[in-house]
Amino acid sequence: MSLTEITTRLTKAAQDAGRDPASVTLIAVSKMQPDDNVRAVLEQGHRVFGENRVQEAAGKWPGFREDFGDIDLHIIGPLQTNKARQAMELAQAIHSVDRPKLATTLARLADEIGSCPDLFIQVNTGEEPQKAGILPADTDAFVKEVRDLGLPLKGLMCIPPVEETPSLHFALLGKMAARNGLTGLSMGMSGDFEQAIALGATHVRVGSAIFGARS
Repeated sequence: MSLTEITTRLTKAAQDAGRDPASVTLIAVSKMQPDDNVRAVLEQGHRVFGENRVQEAAGKWPGFREDFGDIDLHIIGPLQTNKARQAMELAQAIHSVDRPKLATTLARLADEIGSCPDLFIQVNTGEEPQKAGILPADTDAFVKEVRDLGLPLKGLMCIPPVEETPSLHFALLGKMAARNGLTGLSMGMSGDFEQAIALGATHVRVGSAIFGARS
């Protein structure tokens, strides 16, 4: 697979859903990818990337920004509160706001720094004990809590259980977002991003289908 093929599939999925392809942001998930692979995608003109770990992002993206200019970086993995400042200084969006302590930390740092990335609340739609995220039953209250802190909440994010039909989880996330007046839906990965687009995804997180399997 390649960036061109994924972009073509994204465009078709959006058009099939009666949507403007420009309403879907393709996040190229570059975690654990060699610099040569990332550079190849940058050289094709792509500028929106996702990283799981702040430490890896900090080692990778300042140099690429020197070479390629503005890059829209999204933190999509679990975020420790002690890495929150670094994440806020590096990234334009954080997709993994998943607990009150993190939200409070982000609000305090936003006051200190004077700005804050776009935020997405991670919802554990499958209620999996090993997975991060707010439980569906607690999502409405947490949305209110994040808003009351004055944070720039853009939407919700989910990672469906691997053994379940992803579209059921995408539909659930869409209903929760709509109920709370949120327009951002970060959902869909390499194997299911077209289903996600059909159900309203505004951000799809695609790694292996662009870069190949991670080493």
